[in-house]
Amino acid sequence: MLRVQQLKLPVSHTREELEKKLRKTLKLSKEELLSWNIRRQSLDARKKPELFFVYTVDVSVKQEKQVMKRVHSKNIMSTTEKKFSYLHMEQNLNAPRPVIVGSGPAGLFCAYYLVKAGMKPLVLERGEDVDDRLKTVERFWSTGELNPESNVQFGEGGAGTFSDGKLNTLVKDPVGRNQEVLKIFVEAGAPEEILYQQKPHLGTDALIGLVKNIRRFIEEAGGEVRFSSKVTDLEIRDNALTAVIVNDSEKIETNTVVLAVGHSARDTFSMLKEKGLSMEAKSFAVGLRAEHPQTLINQYQYGQECREDLGAAAYKVTHRGKNGRGVYSFCMCPGGYVVNASSEPGRLAVNGMSYQKRDSQNANSALIVSVTPDDFPEDGVLAGVEFQRKLEEVAFALGKGKIPVQRYADFCLNKETKEFGAVKPCMKGGYTMANVRTLLPETLNETLIEGIESFNRMIPGFSQPDMLLSGIESRTSSPVRIVRNEQFQSSTAGIYPCGEGAGYAGGITSAAMDGLRVGEAITKNFINSL
Repeated sequence: MLRVQQLKLPVSHTREELEKKLRKTLKLSKEELLSWNIRRQSLDARKKPELFFVYTVDVSVKQEKQVMKRVHSKNIMSTTEKKFSYLHMEQNLNAPRPVIVGSGPAGLFCAYYLVKAGMKPLVLERGEDVDDRLKTVERFWSTGELNPESNVQFGEGGAGTFSDGKLNTLVKDPVGRNQEVLKIFVEAGAPEEILYQQKPHLGTDALIGLVKNIRRFIEEAGGEVRFSSKVTDLEIRDNALTAVIVNDSEKIETNTVVLAVGHSARDTFSMLKEKGLSMEAKSFAVGLRAEHPQTLINQYQYGQECREDLGAAAYKVTHRGKNGRGVYSFCMCPGGYVVNASSEPGRLAVNGMSYQKRDSQNANSALIVSVTPDDFPEDGVLAGVEFQRKLEEVAFALGKGKIPVQRYADFCLNKETKEFGAVKPCMKGGYTMANVRTLLPETLNETLIEGIESFNRMIPGFSQPDMLLSGIESRTSSPVRIVRNEQFQSSTAGIYPCGEGAGYAGGITSAAMDGLRVGEAITKNFINSL
């Protein structure tokens, strides 16, 4: 197989034009070209508004060696496709029944691996199935009635279900887990374009159906998924797991449990600390959600306020503050909504989400500042949790349970917003005008302003007076790491920390990849124990 890189065409090109350019580059006749598929597609906007797609394409041809002799280019090479493979146990093996705690990407993809390997895992999810969860979340947004067990953070699909559904990741993985995750999504009904787009995304509305389809595959293959089933305790004997306790009453005996609990499972973190698992506080970031007109971001990226063929544009910005703290955009949602993502009574957190069409008036992104355990008022492995909670309590009080929102000009002047300007909020959940500057420690506010002014030099208009800030963005990543060894087990044998909540991922794809990784480790450890 040949890999051809740097094939550039106008964004409005047809598939036939791409194939024609491919044959011309390789000097092929139609008969010599057996098949081809796009490996990667990226946008070249350096000459905007004239925009191009740049492709990497894998090609199967007749007489590959002869083709390579007649074309000489550093952008053409011979390659062998790497396919992800699953370990598999014979059906007559007495495989254990692993218990997976959490049905976010890490838990679902771990269960997927295990059923492919021949096991029959039990997935325990504290929240509701995705259909009931959607109803519960929408009721919360309209009434403020919070269900602490099923919300934007908890329930089938995990926190990523109510997000932009980004599938890009910076995780390097030579064995092909990244591509395997995308293929599983496509098998579940996602568009094939996610296999090669530079920044693929799904959107909340698409994720709901995909999550259900992955769950159905797990169940049809012999696994089981149970909802409203919260793991409240672990039984440990001689430093090894023997059982899990569900809803403070039901005992399920097992010697293997995957902790794919998500970054907001604070009560579970407390229980694990009491059980003596090795854990450590870790750095993360906090900040505010920023809303801009989507047309501003489109103009910056495309040179035009609207490109229906490309959809709403995204951005990514970073800055190193004078005090050494990083300031950066996170979970950017083109054409999206700021959402009330709270999971605890009396505490308020926000996040961003988009639907697949990305068709709201605003672009939103978290603008966050890095914090370390040195910033936490308390000591201990759960100090970051308490730091988050105190910020969320202040946000809840400021907005009286609604999302507090402020114009950027008023934020800089440290005064409450009384009237919105050209930018109006696009939000899920009630909101109210307030002085958002009171949410964060002043040193973080100053760093945030420094970063926003720096971003304005990259994206003209970014620091416009009517830009909106809301908060608090406190759930960017897990505040703890549950330590695991080379066998992917914790300090207690049989317990496998997994995904974002355990401190080993950051986003849908990386969490799903870690789920595959842990599924492989469980299978390998069992085979080696025979």
